[in-house]
Amino acid sequence: MNCRLGCGACCIAPSISSPIPGMPEGKKAGQRCVQLDKNNLCKLFGDPSRPAVCLQFKACEDVCGSNNADAMWRITQLEALT
Repeated sequence: MNCRLGCGACCIAPSISSPIPGMPEGKKAGQRCVQLDKNNLCKLFGDPSRPAVCLQFKACEDVCGSNNADAMWRITQLEALT
């Protein structure tokens, strides 16, 4: 599965403990990443400064569901379980 352009759920729903450019302490679950633009696209996509956790994320139907709202719900639920 390819990421749905403009979804952004993986950049909002989960916590990220590693530093992100502009967010040296990472981000809390539910907090919008500062690198997510107004169209919900990552400004660091393809940039070597993109955090490893972001590089390693692979979209799949189990995590991302069938639409953006489903992805946000599923990732939020996974975050709550961890």
